[in-house]
Amino acid sequence: MKNERALIVIDVQNDYDGGNLPIAHPPIAGSLANIGRAMDAAKKRGVPVVAVQNINAPDAPIFAEGTPGAELHPVVASRGWDHYFRKNMPSTFSAPGFEAWLRENGITTITIVGYMSHNCDLSTAIEAVHRGFKVEFLSDATGSLPYANRAGRASGEEIHRVVSVVLQSRFAAVMTTEEWIEVLETGREPERDSIYASSRRGRGIE
Repeated sequence: MKNERALIVIDVQNDYDGGNLPIAHPPIAGSLANIGRAMDAAKKRGVPVVAVQNINAPDAPIFAEGTPGAELHPVVASRGWDHYFRKNMPSTFSAPGFEAWLRENGITTITIVGYMSHNCDLSTAIEAVHRGFKVEFLSDATGSLPYANRAGRASGEEIHRVVSVVLQSRFAAVMTTEEWIEVLETGREPERDSIYASSRRGRGIE
């Protein structure tokens, strides 16, 4: 029986691991290990693994074409993948042929791991929902970094936590890698939520 789920490994590239855009939270050693665990579990259970790589112009400060920072991290490169897509915009749906591949292969649910929680992961998840796909987000196999700009300042932990809460409220089933592996093994449907219920809990009503 064809698997209706695909593991989307987004932009797991060297610039995030001690390069020009270092992931801060969760600590990258842990998220990389969980990305590897998710890939291994997917391959064991026949879930196709899709590697996505962001490549920018040769003079870009991050992911510059032809530089070590743009290369896929060894955690991904050493394991290989079933399909590969290249992009230079946040959402994976900007990669030529990505949506067509999902539909041609009967994929109805995408599981997101990789970087960054608040950028490429978030935009991919939102666009997936708009296009009719279900989304799963493995919060310990993703990560964020701190920002400071004219709008304010936020730590990597704050960004990652808030994005996870927002995703669970409407766009994705947020879970750990261990919980996802259990979903694969049992076939149970992961817990999803709603804006209404999340808001009520946030206000202390439930």
